[in-house]
Amino acid sequence: MDKSELKAFLDEKVAQYNQPFFIESDPIQIPKLFSLKEDIEIAGFLTSTIAWGNRLSIINNAKRLMALLEQQPYDFVINSSDSDLLKLEQFVHRTFNGADCIYFIRSLKNIYINHGGLQTVFEKGFAKEGSVKSSLENFHNVFFELEGERSRKHVSNVVKGASAKRLNMFLRWLVRKDKNKVDFGLWNGIPQSALMLPLDVHTGNVARKLGLLKRKSNVWKAVEEVTQRLRELDKIDPIKYDFALFGLGVFEKF
Repeated sequence: MDKSELKAFLDEKVAQYNQPFFIESDPIQIPKLFSLKEDIEIAGFLTSTIAWGNRLSIINNAKRLMALLEQQPYDFVINSSDSDLLKLEQFVHRTFNGADCIYFIRSLKNIYINHGGLQTVFEKGFAKEGSVKSSLENFHNVFFELEGERSRKHVSNVVKGASAKRLNMFLRWLVRKDKNKVDFGLWNGIPQSALMLPLDVHTGNVARKLGLLKRKSNVWKAVEEVTQRLRELDKIDPIKYDFALFGLGVFEKF
């Protein structure tokens, strides 16, 4: 199909899947449990961190993690003592274990107390070069100010070419202004036009079938390639097409 036909097809799929029902089977339902901005940020970040594998397992484990944080993620991050953190040792999601969980909470505490919070860290990084890549690079540097070598594998490093699917998904949740109220649109320092596609096996395979992506491996350069093509279809809100590509891949087995 030509460009206009492709846009019409994908716009139709966005309208189909960028709807409140999408929340029912998606990990975004976890930060949707909260109303405080900082709770949404932390719940969203932790949920996106473990968002790989079976979706039901992701959602159930994220709910279990929120229970361990006493349904007050921001208060727990700021006020938890070393003894409070011990109960997190029991948490496991695939290769993300209790030690990783404890490191993440300690690092988040450092970010909120010494760096102004997650929004400030991501937006400061974006301001350096006007790109999501610089935002993710800055976040990675700040997040690992504390010693935590084991946990590095759970935060994508775009400097090393990672696609950063989960971090890009988290940014979509927090940045994208969504009239249908699926994404939150809480952060204003990163324009939604600059967002990058959360590239995974589903969105990647569909993008290739539609001729939006030629690169075969899901690396950062592939994210740049496919996102640029999506900007040609909608330069203001290119990542709305995440709903179309994901819906086609997961729900329609396109």
